[in-house]
Amino acid sequence: MRTSNPALFLTSALIWGSTWLAITYQLGVVPPEISVAYRFALASACLVLWCVISGAPLRFSWRDHAFLAAFGATLFGLNYIAVYWAEQYVASGLVAIVFSTIVFMNPIGARFAFGVPLTVRTLVAAALGVAGIALLFLPELDAARHGGTAALGIVFAFAGTVIATVGNLIAVRNHNAGLPTFPATAWGMAYGTLTAVLAAAATGVPWTFDARLPYVASLLYLALFGSVVAFGAYLTLLKRIGAGPAAFVNVIVPIVALLLSTLFEGYRWTWVAGLGVMLAVIGNWLALMPPRKVTPP
Repeated sequence: MRTSNPALFLTSALIWGSTWLAITYQLGVVPPEISVAYRFALASACLVLWCVISGAPLRFSWRDHAFLAAFGATLFGLNYIAVYWAEQYVASGLVAIVFSTIVFMNPIGARFAFGVPLTVRTLVAAALGVAGIALLFLPELDAARHGGTAALGIVFAFAGTVIATVGNLIAVRNHNAGLPTFPATAWGMAYGTLTAVLAAAATGVPWTFDARLPYVASLLYLALFGSVVAFGAYLTLLKRIGAGPAAFVNVIVPIVALLLSTLFEGYRWTWVAGLGVMLAVIGNWLALMPPRKVTPP
């Protein structure tokens, strides 16, 4: 049966929105670098198997592999290591809100990388988003002034978002070069795994595994659903309705993440936090709105 567009939209939004909470079950026994390596090794293996079964080409030139390595290191390696570290200090829903700023970091990055002009609406959206996040994190920032570690989580969250923006820009280059999406993503995840392994070696963290159900179940969920199923649903939606409408998934994801954080992590709402979320969501919505077409007289 042909999956409907609303079903594809909800699949990607709900799964990606829930992955932020699932990451919290990866923390504790296993270092973040190792958990990221496990996750994307499994996800990459699944995508490679899919490519082999479907006959999708997995061979690329050495030059393409250089860009695939950069793509994987940023979007699937360093980015996720930073996110896992961030969630050790602040609630997962808050990290998701920070990460949602990528919807206007991307056009700002495209301005520097490809010379794409910035619109006034993008700048307004960015201002609203940053203001919203500042309000949302007021309690954490106040706690940081008194010796709390929340500020460290905020730094890791923003660092992961900036790194992911770089990865997205490299993905645009790969797309423009004609690299097929799923094979390129399979290689990207493999290079992301290698990046996490190298990061683990550099930091000297021990290779461990948590055989308890919460860790294993969350690992399988993040690898299979968060990294393969949701990505496949989003790409299918992208082909059907275009990049602009499909990108509105990124407005729903942080809302889902924060609701789950409220239910399972005990996140406490205040009117200031509510206003911050509202501003951040409005900023995302403005950034993703398609440009208005001007009809010539």
